[in-house]
Amino acid sequence: MKKYPYAFHIALDGNGINGLEGMAGVCCFLFDPVDNTFAFKIKYFNGLAGGHAVHISPNGNYGYLGTTGQHLMLYDPFTLEELQRQSTLFYEKNDTSIYGSTHVVWINDQEFIAAVGDYFYQFNINHLDKGRKLGPHKIMLPHSMKFSASGRYLCYGSMDNPSFGRNGEAKMVGVWDMETGEATRIELPATCWHIVQHPKKDLFYAVSFRVLPQNHQDYHQWAMAFFKEYAFEIDAKEKRVVRHWTCGREIPAHINSDVTISDTELIFCNGGSHTIVFIDLKSFSKFRMIDEKPALLETLNHKRTMATTVYDSLVRGNLFSSNQHLMGALRVSRFRLMDSVHACQLSKNQSLLFTANRGLNHITVYDYPSLTTRLRVPMPDIQGYVPYVGKLGDPRLGFHHSYLVSPAQEDGFTTKIVGDD
Repeated sequence: MKKYPYAFHIALDGNGINGLEGMAGVCCFLFDPVDNTFAFKIKYFNGLAGGHAVHISPNGNYGYLGTTGQHLMLYDPFTLEELQRQSTLFYEKNDTSIYGSTHVVWINDQEFIAAVGDYFYQFNINHLDKGRKLGPHKIMLPHSMKFSASGRYLCYGSMDNPSFGRNGEAKMVGVWDMETGEATRIELPATCWHIVQHPKKDLFYAVSFRVLPQNHQDYHQWAMAFFKEYAFEIDAKEKRVVRHWTCGREIPAHINSDVTISDTELIFCNGGSHTIVFIDLKSFSKFRMIDEKPALLETLNHKRTMATTVYDSLVRGNLFSSNQHLMGALRVSRFRLMDSVHACQLSKNQSLLFTANRGLNHITVYDYPSLTTRLRVPMPDIQGYVPYVGKLGDPRLGFHHSYLVSPAQEDGFTTKIVGDD
C-alpha cells in the first residue's frame, strides 16, 4: 500500500456557477513529490448543500466541511466518511440562506470556534449539540477566519448581507480578542471575504472581494464587479490598517478564494480572473502572477462548462436590466466563459504550491518559488460520483476552498488515505 506525504483537501460545491447554492462534498488529493505519484478520493454528502471550505484538526484525525447550508459537519480525513453533523438552526435563527458556518478555527484537537447567526460559538467534537456561546462577532456575515501568530486574536472577513433590513455591502473585517472575549469591527473601503495571518507577527491580510448587487439590491445573486482590487495589511492588536496594496481593474485579480502566505509573499488565487497573484511583502507594491487563463482552442474542450456558465449567469440576472453586470463579468473573466482557480495552498516548507482549477477541473502542483509546473492532473467528471447528473451535464466537480496537510517535518510523514489513480 503506497503512502503519500501530502494530502490536499478541497471542498466541492458541484457543477453550477453559484457555489453557495450547490452540492457539498470533499476531494482529497494525495501527492508524493519524490516520484510525482498521486491518488485521490471524492465524496459528496446527501442532505448537505453549499460545500465551501475544509479545515483539518491539529492532530489530523477530524475534517470539518463548512457549508452555506446551516450545518456543522465532521468527516474522517482518511476515508472521507461522515462522522457527525449538527444543524446550526438549533442554536440561532438565520435571516439569509447563504449564511452558514463556512469557516472554523481549531482551538485544539477536539474543539473549534464557528460563527452561528450573530455570535461566535465554541464546539467540542463529542458534543456538537452542546455548543457554548462566546459573544457577538459584530460584523455582517463572518467568513474566512484565522488566529493571529500569537493565538490571541481571531481575525475574520465578512460577506455582503442580502437580508432584508440589513442589506448592504460589508466593507469590514473583525477581530475577536481571545483574552477579553470582545469583538472589534474594522471599517474598510472594500468588502473582504478572505484573509490570512502573518506567520510571525500579529498582523493579518485581507483581500478585497468586490461584487455588485443584481438590480442594485440583490446581494444573494451578486455579480462580479469590474473594479480595482485591494489587499490590506492589518494590525490585529492596534485594530488598524498598516499598509495596503491596490491594483487597477485591468489587473486580473478579481474574485479571490484561498489566501496563503510565504515568508516573502502574500499569495491568493482568483476564480474570476484565472490567476494566482503573489505580492511582495517587503515592498507591498511589487507583484507577480501565474496565469491559468485557457487558450481559446482549449475552451472548446469545455463546451458543457461554458454552456452552464452562460445559462446560470442569465438565471442570476435580467439580461436587459442587468446587462452592465454581464459586460463587467466578461471583462473580469477576460472573455472566458468559465471560472478558474479557487484553491491554493503552500506546503509548510514553502517548496510546493497546490492549486485546484474549478472551471478546467484540474489540480496543479507548482514548485515554489520558481512557479514552474511540476504536475497537472485532469480530474474525473462529476457524473461518476453523483448519479442524478445527466451524461451531457456540466462535468465540473466544483472545487472551492482547500486545506493542505503537510508533513510535520517534511521528512517522513505519511497518510493512511489511499484513493483511485
